[in-house]
Amino acid sequence: MTDVNTSAPHKALLARYKKFSAKIVLFNMLLLAGIFVMVIVSVNAGSARLSVPEILKALVHRGTEEAQVIIWKIRLPRILAAIIAGAGLSAAGCIMQNNLRNPLASPSTLGITSAAAFGANVAIIVLGAGSIQSSTADTVYITNPYIVTLSAFICAIGAGLIVIALAKIKGFRADVIVLAGVSVSSLFGAGITFLQFFSHDQKIASAVFWTFGNLARIAWKEMWLLAAVTAVSIVYFMLKSWDYNAFNVGEDSAAGLGVNVKAVRFGGMLFSSVVTATAVSFLGIISFVGLIGPQITRMLIGSDHRYLIPGSALMGALILLSADTVARTIIAPVILPVGVITSFLGAPLFLYILLREDKYSGGKE
Repeated sequence: MTDVNTSAPHKALLARYKKFSAKIVLFNMLLLAGIFVMVIVSVNAGSARLSVPEILKALVHRGTEEAQVIIWKIRLPRILAAIIAGAGLSAAGCIMQNNLRNPLASPSTLGITSAAAFGANVAIIVLGAGSIQSSTADTVYITNPYIVTLSAFICAIGAGLIVIALAKIKGFRADVIVLAGVSVSSLFGAGITFLQFFSHDQKIASAVFWTFGNLARIAWKEMWLLAAVTAVSIVYFMLKSWDYNAFNVGEDSAAGLGVNVKAVRFGGMLFSSVVTATAVSFLGIISFVGLIGPQITRMLIGSDHRYLIPGSALMGALILLSADTVARTIIAPVILPVGVITSFLGAPLFLYILLREDKYSGGKE
């Protein structure tokens, strides 16, 4: 009789676990299917229309030279860049929201994007890496993208290290990290304004042009670096998923469970900074992906980071790929900056999260 009574709760718990596992599998399969569909749509999206046979031939290097250039030099690199960068930014946002105990945290919270923009401005304005090509339609272009990328990356990593160093002095408290990030972001924003105030119109135009997220900037050789950094960061996050779950019940409880809170927070911030700095330095500023990807995923499958981290990565990849496809087709042949589309998606969700948090807190401070 005792065995029957004790086995009933176990069976119920096992049934709930199986149901939850099936939900996670279905969720990931739907995301992968969505990414696959968007890859097919994106390959054929653009001003140059290619038939399905032409695309298939170009993929195996048997089509016309024009089709191969369009597929391998233009469309596939930006498709993969969207998938990789979207996954990295969304996973980084997931970790920041957990480590900072703030649902509105994102890769821009630490001032990394502002620092990258400052580095790009230094390269373009001070080092002369940007200009305007004189023609019937003046075209803004970057004359030396490698210098711009390197300068943006150095400043972005520097900002992340500054915030981490300031937080370490105060014991890596979440509120200290957020305030340090806001201060660093403001400092680099002031630096951008200072540089642009004393610059010429042409260089200012080039600097502003860089800040518009553009997935077409990255080439195959840079793609491997972005992919490696993103993969290593996500693997690290997954290895620490149990520690992040412990954070959900509070830092004191996590410490009581044997989690080294300071070390886990340091590692999370460091890898989030690196993956964000790498993506931003190559592609420019892409807003809100690190915010909306984790938030949508958390609403659908909960806060277990064993599933939330890979789910957020897939969601971020789908969001950025979809946004880039819309940016290339909505007013073709003109290509909008992908950051414009992600901002249109992210701003309403940002307001929704604010209202949701205020509702749960009763509207009280």
